[in-house]
Amino acid sequence: MASTGGDAEIWRKGMAPVSGTSSAGAPLSENRQPAEDLRPWVARLVAAKIHLPPGTKMECGMCNDLVYVRAIFNAKWSAETLDGHGEYEREALLFGQHSKFMPLTCEGDIMSAGFGLRAGAFHALFGRSAHDIVDRIEQNDLFGLMGPDFRDTLTDQHTPEEWNLAMEEAIRRVIAKLDPEPPNKISTDFEVAAFADPSLVLADFAEEYGISLRKLERLVKRDFGMPPKKVLRRARALDFAAQLCGVADDEEEEEMILRYFDQSHMIREFAKFFGFTPREFRSVPRPLLTITLEQRQARRLEELERLPEGAQRPWQAD
Repeated sequence: MASTGGDAEIWRKGMAPVSGTSSAGAPLSENRQPAEDLRPWVARLVAAKIHLPPGTKMECGMCNDLVYVRAIFNAKWSAETLDGHGEYEREALLFGQHSKFMPLTCEGDIMSAGFGLRAGAFHALFGRSAHDIVDRIEQNDLFGLMGPDFRDTLTDQHTPEEWNLAMEEAIRRVIAKLDPEPPNKISTDFEVAAFADPSLVLADFAEEYGISLRKLERLVKRDFGMPPKKVLRRARALDFAAQLCGVADDEEEEEMILRYFDQSHMIREFAKFFGFTPREFRSVPRPLLTITLEQRQARRLEELERLPEGAQRPWQAD
């Protein structure tokens, strides 16, 4: 079985992404903001459809900064989670946020549709802390994506955009049934603040919202799964990783580098999240991670109002 783990030619020439490519030829997803009525709870809809050469095994991984629900309805997937090795096929999965890069493999054409819950939405909807599922995958179809109403749509016969529309309807039904309060505004605003400046002073943020630093730490750990300092460090690492993968705004490159004290600080911090130095990271194609990073950068630029919703992204192929 051929592997894309270290062969750039296999994934650059052999893949056939239906959901878009970057200007460098990397596969992308069909991702966008949800419908207006879902935005208090859902941050992003993400659907990817990529045909691989027969007998190819993709070796890559991901690093989420949201709790994700994903339906995988083709291929065999495996992941190295906090609970050990897991294997998955034709099911809906709940992905926790990640404290570090999670190795992931896929055998067969990639067909996956999912959505990221806005910070605090997992608690608002289900009364659960994001801390419970950090670096974990639960085989849990919370939104009924594998039910009879959506099973016929989540197939190869439909487009990624049709998958996204079906997911919106599934989410809408669950929200109507649960009738939840919106997520805590402090958590959602902290997410946007981390997009804008991962070097922000936590005490200043807490003071702005009239809460103690201790309360901020409790809220962030509940809604992001880890302490606020680590959330900020992860945001910085993910932004830099997006630059290395060619799915970031080149005009921000200098700003991303200046977030680190010096080169040794950059290398050390990056390696803590990804297990590789930046040079090692860049030397191997990372298709699945690139898809994750690209939709995050699109969301980030839109949240910061640096890119209009639906506009051409700086890294997209014409």
